[in-house]
Amino acid sequence: MSLWTRITEALSALASGEGLGAMFDKLRKPPELTVGFAIAVIALGAKMAKADGRVTRNEVTAFREVFAIPQADEKSAARVFNLAREDVAGFEDYARKIAAMFHSDSAVLSDLMDGLFHIAVADGTYHPNEDLFLARVAEIFGMTKREFAALRARNVPDARPDPYTVLGVDSTMSLEDIRKVWRGLVRDTHPDRMMARGVPEEAIKLAQSRLIAINNAWEEIQTHHGG
Repeated sequence: MSLWTRITEALSALASGEGLGAMFDKLRKPPELTVGFAIAVIALGAKMAKADGRVTRNEVTAFREVFAIPQADEKSAARVFNLAREDVAGFEDYARKIAAMFHSDSAVLSDLMDGLFHIAVADGTYHPNEDLFLARVAEIFGMTKREFAALRARNVPDARPDPYTVLGVDSTMSLEDIRKVWRGLVRDTHPDRMMARGVPEEAIKLAQSRLIAINNAWEEIQTHHGG
């Protein structure tokens, strides 16, 4: 059964008048967590699309890039998007329920944030309101400011990113300690690890750009340290 068939089934199980928030309360165990992850990215993405005041074609295209939505399943994805956009519940309510759904597993929540960043920059600009939105979501997810800064540095094609920020480390740390952090990030970015966490196979490719940023930062730090 495809991810989108399972999403359609989850949507049809919603009682009349129930919002997406009710779904986050139900999807708490594997394999439903994979469905929950996809719905979470689309739902928060829809809320974020409102944050910058417009939903562009590029943002919709970004969903397709994150999840490789087959044409036959576009109606299901659009329904999730529209349910979230029309829901009176605020994005903070969604973020709290999603954090609870994944038991505040920092690795999964980082994966989810990567998906949201991908959508945020899809239209070629990173809007200040999107930054405020994502910073607040990260805060609700229990992330530190340094962790959020690392996510932003890896995802927003700004000026040349600071390699220490990308890895979420301090420049005063020893090269060996930084190496341990880098290895941990590479390990967490492995597709098998991500799938074990409940990240849909369709979203695994998001990790490719993350891995490139992580490795580039490590190489630059080694050079800087004379390693």
